[in-house]
Amino acid sequence: MILSMTGYGSAQLARGGVCYAVEVRTVNNRYLKLSIKLPEHLQFAEAAIDKLLRKRVLRGTVSFALRVRSDGAPVSRVINMAALQAYVDTLAKVTTPGDTNTTIDLATLATLPGISEAPEYDESQREAQLAVLAEVAGSALDSLMAMRQEEGKALRADLDDNISQVRDELKNVSSRAPLVVTDYNERLKSRVAQLLQTAKLDLDQESLMREVAVFADRCDISEELSRLDSHMDQFGDLCSRGEQVGRTLDFLTQEMLREANTIGSKANDGDLARSVVLIKGLIDRLKEQVQNIE
Repeated sequence: MILSMTGYGSAQLARGGVCYAVEVRTVNNRYLKLSIKLPEHLQFAEAAIDKLLRKRVLRGTVSFALRVRSDGAPVSRVINMAALQAYVDTLAKVTTPGDTNTTIDLATLATLPGISEAPEYDESQREAQLAVLAEVAGSALDSLMAMRQEEGKALRADLDDNISQVRDELKNVSSRAPLVVTDYNERLKSRVAQLLQTAKLDLDQESLMREVAVFADRCDISEELSRLDSHMDQFGDLCSRGEQVGRTLDFLTQEMLREANTIGSKANDGDLARSVVLIKGLIDRLKEQVQNIE
């Protein structure tokens, strides 16, 4: 099953009076790009989260955000007295319009950068935090992957529909192609006959057939049709693998478009040209959609 690179997942977990909430979002990217946002006191877990994300997501831009809220007693924090005093000293030098009296709110100062710091965890506490984070992050990733699978199913249905339409148009091309040479032969014979009658000249049949043979060789599209059909078979096989196939599918659509362009350049016929335009539009649609596949 193919996976979409677009998805969203979330999970919450409460442990020891602390609520952990994780949100994971993924969007298209040619490569894997991670953005991890953690509370200051849990920055040590970034490497573990990075490793966990890389195991589950192979391609795309991934945004991971963790929020932590204490439901019970607030988590004890260390006040940086030197930083607090520096803020107080700076604010004390500020003059206000009209020489009005002002007060300094210590609670507000405590929210300023560098004032309130989370205590350092010891090794056992870090291990406990990592276990909790791995659990809640794993649940969020499960939710994300479920959505990416559903999006992948919708993508697969759209791709199959486009491939089916391409095959229908190719049937029209295949049935029309042999008639192009026949029509050219008849038109050429008619034009030559008119010219010869006017000029009262004679042209041997062998020269006429040679000209038709050259035209038939020049507009032969059998190889292009065969390669395009093979590419579509391979496209369907890749979609059924359930592996990381987005880049390969992108390459295949480029090759399919190349064959369609070649057919178009050889199509000396209005009906063929119209079918080729439709085929190229459908392949462009395929190319656009595979950009969403991991």
